[in-house]
Amino acid sequence: MDKYWLERTELLIKEEGLEKLTKANVLVIGLGGVGSFAAEFLARAGVGNMTIVDGDTVDITNINRQLPALHSTVGKHKVEVVAERLLDINPRLHLTKINEFLNPERMDQVLDEGKFDYILDCIDSVTPKLTLLIAARRRKIKVVSSMGAGGKTDPSKVMVRDISKTHNCYLAKQVRKRLKKEKINKGIRCVFSNEIQNEESLKMTDGSNYKRSFYGTISFIPAIFGLYAAAEVINYLVKKD
Repeated sequence: MDKYWLERTELLIKEEGLEKLTKANVLVIGLGGVGSFAAEFLARAGVGNMTIVDGDTVDITNINRQLPALHSTVGKHKVEVVAERLLDINPRLHLTKINEFLNPERMDQVLDEGKFDYILDCIDSVTPKLTLLIAARRRKIKVVSSMGAGGKTDPSKVMVRDISKTHNCYLAKQVRKRLKKEKINKGIRCVFSNEIQNEESLKMTDGSNYKRSFYGTISFIPAIFGLYAAAEVINYLVKKD
């Protein structure tokens, strides 16, 4: 396969930048509305090694916001759908698929085996998210964490800041509170929106999969969270010595 598909990228970041992306090894955990777009942006930028993790299958309710979700993919494993797409973008991508929801022991195992340059935390449940953030922090692996994209409609309010600077986000508030107990107050980059959540869009659930409730979502907000997360990683890798 010729490398001309990356010609425009090379014009911008030069051969040296492209080489850094080709050699990089990135972990994306969660392939929903945020993670699926983030993984695609990484692949299209030329990141050469990626591990994608998600134990979920495509549900009809995912179609409004998730890249792998189509009427034709309902019931299929998100990891498989996303993997097929990423390899169609870059057939030379070294891709590892992990089709499971990682428990703490597996999280440790994956992080220890991977030698990752960067982790994208696109998990939308508090407990597994915290497990990942703490595990990454202990290993000094760089991580960008996606906070709550639900109940929000203004893309201009999305930004990347340190966890200590997040506000108007319930998920970030819970994460900050529980990280504090682990003596972690800062040092984790977060994608969040400072728009006030639309409380009328909240729905309670049965509490399965660590989720007791969720907010309504619109097509473009999770995607822009994924865009910001991917940009954080790509720009870091290109500038890395």
